[in-house]
Amino acid sequence: MILLLDERQQDEFAQYLLERTMKTRTETMCFHLKHNWKQDSPLTEFQEGDLYICLEYRRVIVHEQEIALTVKEFDILLLLIMNPERVFTYELIMDLVWNEDYTYYSRKAINNHVCNLRKKLKTEPGDPDYIKSVTGIGYKSVSYTHLRAHETAAN
Repeated sequence: MILLLDERQQDEFAQYLLERTMKTRTETMCFHLKHNWKQDSPLTEFQEGDLYICLEYRRVIVHEQEIALTVKEFDILLLLIMNPERVFTYELIMDLVWNEDYTYYSRKAINNHVCNLRKKLKTEPGDPDYIKSVTGIGYKSVSYTHLRAHETAAN
C-alpha cells in the first residue's frame, strides 16, 4: 500500500506513525510515573545502565557526572533513547529535531552532532555505545539490556 503513495504522502504517513508511536509511549510512561510520583520529582526520566536522562530538567548524567549537551544533542539523544532499536533516517532526524526541510542541511550536520554526543557520553573507556550507526540510513539507540546480553555472550 505504501508503494502507491507519492513521496509527500509517504512522508506524511511516516510522520503520522511516528507521532502515534511517541504519543502512546509517552502516555504509557506517564501512567507508570504518576503512580510513583513524588511532589519534588521530575516527571519523565530514563535510565539505561549508567546513563540517566531527565526530560523536564534536560539533564544527562553518566556515572554520576552531569554531561553538558547542546539543545540539538539532547533532542537527538532523547529521540533515539525513547525509541530503542528503531532506525531513524537522516531525513527523519532533521524533520523531528530541527523541524526543517532536510534539503537545507547535509548529513554532515547530523553526523557532527552525533559524533560530539558519543564523545560526551563515553566518559570511561568501557562505556557502551548508546548510539549505533546504520550505514547509509541514519542512527538508532541500542537498549542497555541488549548491550549487556551481547557483552556476556562475547565473554
